[in-house]
Amino acid sequence: MPYTTLLTDLTDGVFTITLNRPEVLNAFNDPQAEEVQEALKKAERDATVRCLILTGAGKGFCAGQDLGALKGRSEALSFREHLAHTYNPIISKLRSIEKPVIGQINGAAAGAGFGLALACDMRYAAAGAKFRMAFSGISLAPDSGTSFFLPRLIGYARAYEMAITNNPMTSEQALAWGLVNGVFPVDELASATRALAVKLAHLPTKAFGLTKRAMNKAFQLTIDEALDYEAHLQEIAGRTADYREGVAAFLDKRPPKFEGK
Repeated sequence: MPYTTLLTDLTDGVFTITLNRPEVLNAFNDPQAEEVQEALKKAERDATVRCLILTGAGKGFCAGQDLGALKGRSEALSFREHLAHTYNPIISKLRSIEKPVIGQINGAAAGAGFGLALACDMRYAAAGAKFRMAFSGISLAPDSGTSFFLPRLIGYARAYEMAITNNPMTSEQALAWGLVNGVFPVDELASATRALAVKLAHLPTKAFGLTKRAMNKAFQLTIDEALDYEAHLQEIAGRTADYREGVAAFLDKRPPKFEGK
């Protein structure tokens, strides 16, 4: 389908989704939320998609909700229903899609846009990019998964401080605290992210998906339950063509040729 608020590209097994409303720092309106959901579903179904990149056009990654798009709707708006139809399905899909998702954080990520970044499996950020919770600035509670992911990534005290002070975090601080995997000059960010994505797309992505499934599940389990679940997933992984290829390549002393099967 043609998108009006996104740019998409599929090359070398890498599906890139670019939020494309740069005039409002890629802040979300309802059509953009719907199109991101559709693009993620397409990427999940398409076997030729082996890795995803999520980024923004222009100078910002995503400024969260476009408050101008809600003007005149506040009194009648159900915040619960709005989240259920916009951000919650996006965050849920980013976590459940069993392919690596890299956030290419090219600029400001705030509010729901911060949640979008946090839901990615890995994050590469541009030097100068900033992260902000933003919700308390308009007297709202956290949403879009921020209350779930942020304390797990940087600890409760730091996350709570970010939430209530609304102070931004620089990309350099995010790297020091483990929120991002790497920081690059603005003009090198896209090439660095793509190099990683292409590399991952040629590796055993079926195993990567099972790894993601295991780590998602582990949040809910005891150690004994986690061990049992790992054994269950290993049974699946051990039946794949990629496993057979990996063992054969190791024994033959040659590079493996993985197909994600």
